Amino acid sequence: MSHIVLRHRDLPEISNLEVYQKNDGFAAFKQAVSRMKAVEVIDLVKASGLRGRGGAGFPTGVKWSFMDNNNWPHYVVANADESEPGTFKDREIMERNPFQFLEGVAIASYAVGANAAYIYMRGEFWQQAAFLDEKIAEMEKASLLGENLFGTDYALRIYTHLGAGAYICGEETALLESLEGKRGQPRLRPPFPPSYGLYGKPTVVNNVETLTNLPLIITRGADWYKTLGTIDSAGVKVFSLSGRVKNPGNYELPFGRTFRQLIYEQGGGIIDERPIRAIMAAGASSTLIVADDKALDTPMDYASVRTLGADLGSASVIVIDDTVSIDWVIDKTIHFFKHESCGKCTPCREGTYWMQHIVERIRSGSGVQADVDLLYSVAKQMQNKCLCALGEFSTMAVVSGIESFDKDFKKAVGKK
Repeated sequence: MSHIVLRHRDLPEISNLEVYQKNDGFAAFKQAVSRMKAVEVIDLVKASGLRGRGGAGFPTGVKWSFMDNNNWPHYVVANADESEPGTFKDREIMERNPFQFLEGVAIASYAVGANAAYIYMRGEFWQQAAFLDEKIAEMEKASLLGENLFGTDYALRIYTHLGAGAYICGEETALLESLEGKRGQPRLRPPFPPSYGLYGKPTVVNNVETLTNLPLIITRGADWYKTLGTIDSAGVKVFSLSGRVKNPGNYELPFGRTFRQLIYEQGGGIIDERPIRAIMAAGASSTLIVADDKALDTPMDYASVRTLGADLGSASVIVIDDTVSIDWVIDKTIHFFKHESCGKCTPCREGTYWMQHIVERIRSGSGVQADVDLLYSVAKQMQNKCLCALGEFSTMAVVSGIESFDKDFKKAVGKK
């Protein structure tokens, strides 16, 4: 099957504007602006079943339809923050298939009536931002951005914006705060961005991968896209595979392939042929899934992964084998979330602080079983009490790790 999002793997020169246009580049944007009403574009995306690829998996067309049409102007923001440990798909898309991504931004902008779109990128992506600025300039020169596009009265400008490298700015309201020049901290919701977003105006925030799907959905149709994937999760997904696998990397597959197929057919299996212990399906923010036959043969789509008590999220699949201790994994995830907590809400600020200190005590060999129980208690008490998902994410590996891999913790506290 040819690639849809990672098309540069089939067309290595697709980052060249002339090559992209020769392969139907910007035909979808022209079709939308010249021959479709905005609501028709939204309805087509709804019918395709495209869901957000940033983690939440919310239906894209439905999200667009929430835009407040009594409040103008409207904005589109592409979330290119990509700071989830284990996720590295959006960077490849922006570097290797930039025009398809930018065309997706343009289509989304037309659909929601936005004349300005922003690409919010993590601070470490400064080279990628400069690269995209060059591509945007090429589009402007070719009259693919600017005023009176395709002979209509529609106008659009796209801008890049660099953050400061904060994980919290992957959360859409913290991203908007940062984009406005404020401290990157989540807003209290409601109101949600489609009614009160950037500069207090209706805004749609979509992930890079989500937007990159749009051009082919417009040109090939919703029915074509629904032939890929599953009923619950239409289309394809880029799975970022890492951990103890032989061939880590990005793999574009239709939803519904199993973890076993990803790990063994795409990833080449486990280093030194070791047995798998656990899978983190959504990067550091994942529940630890016990890698038994049931889990390995579970289809990778949003609904099926939930039957394992986990979420697919951004599909950054981290594989853990029997050489890795789960208390070590939790130590790494907690330190990350403690460092990245914005400190706005007490449960996350204090909870990650105490979890870090407790796990350090356990890992140092001076802990006792009561410390493991306390760590579990703190994590459980944080759940459903934090302002945004970061605090919730920080507890996922802790709770599932202690519940499913208690022997690792008994061994850690038994070193004393």
